Amino acid sequence: MMRNFGKVVYRSVLSSSINGGLLPKPFCSNSAARGLCTCRRFLFSSTASTSLKSNDLTSLKSSLGVSQSSYFQGQRRSVFIQTQATPNPASLMFYPGKPVMETGSADFPNARAAMNSPLAKNLFGIDGINRVFFGSDFVTVTKSEDTSWDFLKPEIFAAIMDFYSSGQPLVSDTNSAASKDTAIHEDDSETVSMIKELLETRIRPAVQDDGGDIEYVGFDPNSGMVKLRMQGACSGCPSSSVTLKSGIQNMLMHYVPEVKGVEQEDDEEEDAALTGAPHE
Repeated sequence: MMRNFGKVVYRSVLSSSINGGLLPKPFCSNSAARGLCTCRRFLFSSTASTSLKSNDLTSLKSSLGVSQSSYFQGQRRSVFIQTQATPNPASLMFYPGKPVMETGSADFPNARAAMNSPLAKNLFGIDGINRVFFGSDFVTVTKSEDTSWDFLKPEIFAAIMDFYSSGQPLVSDTNSAASKDTAIHEDDSETVSMIKELLETRIRPAVQDDGGDIEYVGFDPNSGMVKLRMQGACSGCPSSSVTLKSGIQNMLMHYVPEVKGVEQEDDEEEDAALTGAPHE
């Protein structure tokens, strides 16, 4: 699920465990298990990326029609969109070659949550789009199982190019922004502060690199459980539970002894909250 996260975990644990003689066991004990772990990318491999090359451009032109193709050659010439696969086969990252979120990220789990973002709203107007996520320089789109990327890509390309040529703000109502989940407050305990710092500095960058994000929900000092919410490509990914247990949980438990485990918040709670505002 996370291209570089396994390396970060292994290096950090290795460097602090050699002196203590507590070298952990590998996350996967054989090649079959490694194949299962985090969609082939949790420990070692890199993402295969594709760009809008000549063949893709030809297909895009035919899909957009003559008038839209001419517009693409004119106003849209400066927008060169690249795509990158994620560990979740239902999610794809789109790089417009321009900044997306100036700070933090924004997750739109449904169309109602996208009402304050013109781009997200337009993307949800495409049949087969189930979720939209904005990162610093990418847009992650999640589709339904019965919809083909071959059908969706031209529509998504057009929506992104229309947005960047319109001059509209990415999010129209910044006052509705959710609180910064990893911001350290004065009333935070030392344990909570350490958890937030690890999430922000070590875990979140690796998750965002795979088209998603992770949100801190809370920590129960009695049970030692940390509650997190997966967003973007990470939400609904077949390997998300492996990532939580074999990666994030291991790192938090190693550096913060008070942590006894990690729990993932259900999507139902996320939909009920109707989030979609930027957060850091």
